[in-house]
Amino acid sequence: MGIDVRRAVTLRLIAALLLGALLSIADPLSADPVTVRYAEGLVHGYLVLRALDGRILADGEQLQIPRGDSVTSKTIFRFRDGSSHEETVVFSQRGRFRLLSNRIVQKGPAFPRPIDMSIDARSGRVTVRYKDDDKEKVHDEQMELPADLANGLVAVLLKNVPRGTAVTLPVVAATPKPRLVKLQVSQAGEESFAVGRSSHKAAHFVLKVDIGGVKGAIAPVVGKQPPDNHVWILVSEAPSFVKSEAPLFAEGPLWRIELTSPTSAR
Repeated sequence: MGIDVRRAVTLRLIAALLLGALLSIADPLSADPVTVRYAEGLVHGYLVLRALDGRILADGEQLQIPRGDSVTSKTIFRFRDGSSHEETVVFSQRGRFRLLSNRIVQKGPAFPRPIDMSIDARSGRVTVRYKDDDKEKVHDEQMELPADLANGLVAVLLKNVPRGTAVTLPVVAATPKPRLVKLQVSQAGEESFAVGRSSHKAAHFVLKVDIGGVKGAIAPVVGKQPPDNHVWILVSEAPSFVKSEAPLFAEGPLWRIELTSPTSAR
């Protein structure tokens, strides 16, 4: 390949990356929050976290408590290796779902980087505290957060998305610097599952992570594109979460969250 040809290829690549950056600016993250079709209420459920090969990694539970005009939801996972993951979400559901605050605390050997991220969606303040080489570091950012920010609300929102509707859900990812990315949600049909002798259907949602900008254009090339996430929601007049396959931290593996039932302690 001659010098002129290589130069032309390089210029085309630069132009393509710049075009991607411009398109990401022209396609803003903000949109209308999801309409409330099924209001959230009092919940205390039990979860299990597994590797995709079926190994149990952690036992979990979810508590959800309505308080006045807001709902507080807490999800806790206690890992077999002593690690822990705790997420607390506060949101309103007056006509549309809207995130008010979100906090995730992860620590222990299951997580390469212990982290404490908090989001105040009303003020736009995002704080990420983490350890790197045993040194405490902090990113404290004032961000322009969209009204439909979905951190901690993905399963709730998908229960309310009409059948056949494609949506985009913006979330703040800790990389560890907080970064606004998009989850492009599509529906991949329905799948059957059983509870005892009863057969049911679950809608399968595929969530593709769109990093956006020049980094997003380069990510698939350099092998940094995050894997697609998956969520299954019961198809019913009372839809509910069935399971999900998604990372719990940036660049982490896909882990499966499923519902489970308590057993007798005797």
